[in-house]
Order: sequence, then C-alpha cells, then structure tokens
Amino acid sequence: LKGGGGAFMQTPAGRGFLRQAKGISPGTWHLVQVSGYAEAGKAIPLGSQLCLKGRCAILTLDAPGVHLSRRLEDRALRTRLQERARALLEPFGFGCILRSACAHTEDATITREILALRTRAADLRKQRGCAPPPAPVELLRGEGPHLRAHRDWAEPAEVVHSPGCFEIHGVMEALEAVLHPRESLPSGGSFFVEPTRALVAIDVNTGGDSSRVAGLKANLDCARALPLALRLRGLGGQIVLDLAPMARKDRPLFERALRAAFRHASEPTALVGWTPLGHYELQRKRGRMPVAQVLGLGGLWGLGGLWGLGG
Repeated sequence: LKGGGGAFMQTPAGRGFLRQAKGISPGTWHLVQVSGYAEAGKAIPLGSQLCLKGRCAILTLDAPGVHLSRRLEDRALRTRLQERARALLEPFGFGCILRSACAHTEDATITREILALRTRAADLRKQRGCAPPPAPVELLRGEGPHLRAHRDWAEPAEVVHSPGCFEIHGVMEALEAVLHPRESLPSGGSFFVEPTRALVAIDVNTGGDSSRVAGLKANLDCARALPLALRLRGLGGQIVLDLAPMARKDRPLFERALRAAFRHASEPTALVGWTPLGHYELQRKRGRMPVAQVLGLGGLWGLGGLWGLGG
C-alpha cells in the first residue's frame, strides 16, 4: 500500500494484512504470524515479529534478551530465572519474556517449557532457509480454547472435568450475564456496553442516586469495572465512554482511577483522552473474538497460528 506502510498477503485462510511491511515487494514470500482475529469483511491481521507463547514464557525469535514480568517481585527468583533462561536461549539467538506464572511453577517445569519452545522456534527458523512452497502454507497452528485458557491463567487453579460442572459452577449463568449489555455498579448506578461495527459505546447512568456527587461516583465505579467487562466480552478497538455528568475539575480523578484499573489489563490499552463533547476515548487491542460472535458461530476458535505466506 503506497503511503500506508502495509501490505496485503495471501494466506491459506484468505487475505491477510501486514501493518509493518517496509521493504516487502509484491510476489515475495514471508514468514508471518496471526496477531488477532479477522472482523467480518476485513483481512486477517498479521505480524512479522514472531513469538511462541507458553504458560511460563513467551519466546521471541528475532528479539534476543530475557525480560521478566513486573509481578515477579522476589529478587532471588528473578535472578535465578533470568540466568536459567539466558543459558538456554542466548546460544541460539532467541529471547524470551518470563511470565507471572513462574512464581507458582517449579524450575524444572519452566525449563521443560522453554526447551520445548526453543525446539519449535529452531524448526521455524529452518523454514526461512528453505525454498518457497508453491502456495501459502500453515506451518504451526495455535492452541485451542482450552489450552489457551490454561496458558493465560497465572494463578494456581483446580481444573474440573466432571459431567455437569457447568451447571454446578454457574458457567451458563455467567455467559448469559456477559451477553447482557447492562453492568451494575456498587454506587447503585450502571453502565451499558454496546458494540457497533465502528466502535464500542459505553453509557454510564447514575440510577436512582440524585445527589451532587452521583455522577462522579458512578464514573469512578465504571472506571474500576470496565477492564473486566471488556475482557469477559472480548471487546476491543475504539471505545467511547459517555460518562454521567460530573464537574470538569473531577476529570483528573476519573483519569487516575481509569489508569490504575487498566495498569494490569490483559490487552494493551491506550487511554486517548477527552473529546470536545466530553466523551472519553480508549483504544484496546482486539486480542480475541467477541463472546457474542463466538457463540453466534456455534463454536470456540483458537487463534495465533503461524504461517508461511505469499505476498
């Protein structure tokens, strides 16, 4: 795309779009990774920075160095993990990010996972030196929903497999609640989450509270509850908040609450700021397909496959 910096690529599942495509010319082959899900009528989002994600580590093929999650606060643990990862990966030129799950995992388990990721990364590196295939081909498929859920759950947990566990643990009721647009707030107010094709609209209401600070209380409660509401619904992209009425001098207080709430969000979120009409805008990465769309398709799809694609 002239002037846009991106390129459309042919993939085994249809047309994909690579945002950073500097130096890529038509008719060439490249190893890229699916970086998200494709909205209806749009190309599959692709990335050229390849990584392999595990429960304890994320291995990077083209970015050497060892980095650790900020949630790993124990200095002795950080030093031990960093030295182990460097010994395993630096001779191969790979890098990694050690995740917060390392705090609850034995060293031997972490080592086995890094070795498995290293083997897969070495196999993919060999593909770069091979002759191009006659057509775009998928080299590595991403995990299914069960493995992805376990991989991204950092805390120790008991996995339940018994028949009827959805009913016993209220899973169906929780899904029904997530599909409903209304979220109740501790102050007595509520907010509605309504996705459209262009953006996600958030409308905050004070409910029956008519006090002078009702709007501020509802907005602060919404700021604290919003990251979880978006995560459970699988929503991202442009998000616009139509807040309850509050004084302009209270805006910094709302911004601090919002910043604190999104500090440990599951997906990167940019707090863009206020619009001339007094709305607040955010930009959140679309990490997965919205729950409503998944259930409408009748299945759960895993993402993150790694493909060798034709330009």
